[in-house]
Amino acid sequence: MTAPEADLSGWAAAPFSAAGYTHDVYRKGSGPGVVLIPEMPGIHPGVLALGNHLVENGFTVAIPSLFGEPGRPVSVPYVVAGISRACVSREFAAMATNKQRPVSVYLRALARDLNAATPGNGVGVIGMCFTGGFALAAAVDDSVLAPVLSQPSVPFPLTTKQRSDPGMSETELGVVADRCANDGLCALGLRFSADKMAPGERFTTLKQRLGDAFEVIEIDSGPGNEHGFARMAHSVLTDEVRETDGHPAYEARKRVVEFLTQRLT
Repeated sequence: MTAPEADLSGWAAAPFSAAGYTHDVYRKGSGPGVVLIPEMPGIHPGVLALGNHLVENGFTVAIPSLFGEPGRPVSVPYVVAGISRACVSREFAAMATNKQRPVSVYLRALARDLNAATPGNGVGVIGMCFTGGFALAAAVDDSVLAPVLSQPSVPFPLTTKQRSDPGMSETELGVVADRCANDGLCALGLRFSADKMAPGERFTTLKQRLGDAFEVIEIDSGPGNEHGFARMAHSVLTDEVRETDGHPAYEARKRVVEFLTQRLT
């Protein structure tokens, strides 16, 4: 069994501009809104399958095309090229610590726009891999009620400081922490236990600041783990999903849908 994949069928694209940036946004579905931020190298077939799954579960999904070629399958050269370009982009500030990234301002505007166009109490934001932390940074805006951080990898964890950095500025984290303490905001974080690209120290920082409002799902990928995950297992909601009851990544995807439903309806 392999991970779910899909193509661009049924997705409608239109440009959306904010914070000095313009990106095509692919939309589909009805119901409460969810911004699905693609992982590297872009809106690949696994991301589209996740988007379709959310649509099938009653959500309007908006996927901003921040990098890559929508619909293009993943390959090693494609991933390497995408990371190389993103690393030098001011929009993402892939190496910086204690940094408000311009992309987070863009995503907040997109969340507000989606919230205005959809029913429900607010919107969810899912970030994955390179964009994992962007989901929580988007929650500075009151329209975001359900941020999901799947294997957040920025800033790239090359130093001790980078490994523990939450992927946003201290000011942004302070706003999110205040929302958690006083407004009932909750966040969901996902990672594989042996994933060095999404280090455990980052989740430790977030848990210390957000407390019980930060729910963590950590899937065992250590040596001899029950489900045979490789040491390099990374993409919880796309590459590693096998649609079989009891499979940890499949169960994590179920929890994401449940979390969004609880928070947005």
